[in-house]
Amino acid sequence: MPLSIPAVLQSALTKPVAILGAGLSGQGLQALMRNLGLPAVVYDQNGVHFSVAKANSHKLVIFSPGFAPNHPWLVTACEAGLECMSELDFAALFWRGRIIAITGTNGKTTLTEFLTHALRHVWETAHAVGNIGRPFSRLVADTAGGNGDDLAICEVSSFQAETIQHFKADAVLWTNFAEDHLDRHVSLDAYFNAKWALVVRTADTAVLAGSSVYRHARKFNFVMPMSTWIETENQPVDAALAGTVFADYPQRENYLLASAWWKLSKRDPSQLLAAAKSFRLGRHRLAQVGQIDGVTFWNDSKATNFHAVEAALGGFKDPVHLILGGKSKGGDVSGFVGRIGGAVQSIHLIGETRQALAAACEAQNILHQIHDSLDAALQQAVAMAKKGEHVLLSPGFASFDMFQSYEDRGEQFEHLVRNLASTANLN
Repeated sequence: MPLSIPAVLQSALTKPVAILGAGLSGQGLQALMRNLGLPAVVYDQNGVHFSVAKANSHKLVIFSPGFAPNHPWLVTACEAGLECMSELDFAALFWRGRIIAITGTNGKTTLTEFLTHALRHVWETAHAVGNIGRPFSRLVADTAGGNGDDLAICEVSSFQAETIQHFKADAVLWTNFAEDHLDRHVSLDAYFNAKWALVVRTADTAVLAGSSVYRHARKFNFVMPMSTWIETENQPVDAALAGTVFADYPQRENYLLASAWWKLSKRDPSQLLAAAKSFRLGRHRLAQVGQIDGVTFWNDSKATNFHAVEAALGGFKDPVHLILGGKSKGGDVSGFVGRIGGAVQSIHLIGETRQALAAACEAQNILHQIHDSLDAALQQAVAMAKKGEHVLLSPGFASFDMFQSYEDRGEQFEHLVRNLASTANLN
């Protein structure tokens, strides 16, 4: 069935649509525009810039998540009287299926992937979309809006949630909440409020939130019904999950949320457990990537915030030599360093934040070294590590100061470890 234009958009589409951002979201929007047979103009920092003069050519502006609400181009568009809408909102207006929204500070990508895997395991049509890397608009374009039985398992970041107007989920799973993205959100409660936009657009009985979310809701005076609260922290061992990625924390939290939704939707719990046994984590998520002379190497490059690093360190019993640092996302660096200091043998600092981290380590008497490259950090961590100890890349910050992405950072780390292993074998 071909896509039709919703009534709410018809007047805004009498002129070409302005698309802000030429990345994945912008490309997905272009594909959807072609499907709809609508003209569009793409504006990007590395291409054509949006301006007051350009605004006269449009009625509707659709923007990628990287554009904060106060971005000068969006301010210009609003002042010109244009309607402004996020990529997620626009795509949702054309989707015929159901939407399960996944959000949280950590774990949302894994939970999105796992729920998609589990639904496909029982032969349902499910698509992993959103912040996970495949924009919602791309899915809508590729499937012509899907059908009523399709499920979009949509990872939603705070950047996407804070501006939603039309996106409405059939259920929301909110994994956890901790300090992150304070470079964009002015405070921790503003960050919480951005995600809260999902909750207010969803029926109370269809919202499921982990322990830390409920705790922060009370702290910030948000009223969250008790029915939404899923006990996800410090839960007893579940023997049924032995041998799966969900046997231990932090992944255990994801399974508890998935299980709560699975039961809420009246699906067979045994089928979810069967899916868990065949599920594998995506790359760069606390995975062992080598062992050299009794020292084990771990790639956790996707850990781009404090909470993720703390969760990773919590899984080690033997001494850890941590490679830490990257592009700042805001937050209390001193408090973070204080929390992890007792869990590490040494810290090796890289990236834009290395000097600030070093000052915090120095003030708290934590053994640390500053390095100009990932290679140098790894070499020194190896020199200090003893048999039975671990070298862990869990950066705690964004990758864009030194690398193209967290994937690029993880790939380079694994390449360096392989080179070390080759050298060790030759010797």
